[in-house]
Amino acid sequence: MTIHVIARVQARAEHRAEVEAELRRMVDATRAEPGCLRYDLFADQDGGAGFSLVEAYRDAAALDAHRGSAHYQAYRERAAGWLAAPTAVQVLQALDVRD
Repeated sequence: MTIHVIARVQARAEHRAEVEAELRRMVDATRAEPGCLRYDLFADQDGGAGFSLVEAYRDAAALDAHRGSAHYQAYRERAAGWLAAPTAVQVLQALDVRD
């Protein structure tokens, strides 16, 4: 069963550029994961320091593999001091999704 995730990242204003650069690196690496179906990065339209990731994984094992990946762990370590709040993650079950 496909697992959908929305992750909300809030950078400190002074670290917006660094967080965006790290998230862009995550996009490339995560899209290459065998279980990743979607990994899209969005920035707040108001120009603030907020980002959202819309993700989809083949199954729970693929999500677990993503969370255990070297690039994900490296991102968490590098970005930890740049975030204004902990990342808010919603893991969702699809009820009616158009592919």
